Amino acid sequence: MKRMSAPVTIGLGAALAFTFAFAAALRGQEDELTQNPEAQRQEIINIERETAHAIQLHNGTFFRRIYSDDFHGVMSYGLPVTKPEWIQAVESPAVQYDSFIATEIDIRLYKDTAVATCLWSWRGNLKDQKIYSQVRVLHVYVNGARGLKVVAAQVTPLPPYVRQAL
Repeated sequence: MKRMSAPVTIGLGAALAFTFAFAAALRGQEDELTQNPEAQRQEIINIERETAHAIQLHNGTFFRRIYSDDFHGVMSYGLPVTKPEWIQAVESPAVQYDSFIATEIDIRLYKDTAVATCLWSWRGNLKDQKIYSQVRVLHVYVNGARGLKVVAAQVTPLPPYVRQAL
């Protein structure tokens, strides 16, 4: 009986050591962005630019990946939206975009949370009319077990709210 307990004890000890080492390695990957603020800032800037591009392409898949399941936002006309409602709006063919860009991106980091603000500018067609608009956008990110996720957003139109192209 004592001969069996030594191998079992050694095996359990090795398994525990491996488990702790594996968990530490995973924490190291998750903490990399938290420990390197410039890397996190650059990743969020890239996500903000990709967000504008995904809207231009009506790409709902991007938002399924980046937005949290409990996402809540406010559209430019004041309507609150959930993740599925936001994706439905993005995928709508009502507006065809000629261009859609994110500029003036500013990132503020707070431990596992980040706040991004930027300016979205777009040109396109709505019901056969050329239009363009600019809105200020605020995104709240949380860095969790599944990486950075947008948990909240606010879109504020800049007057005049929708402009006809000259």
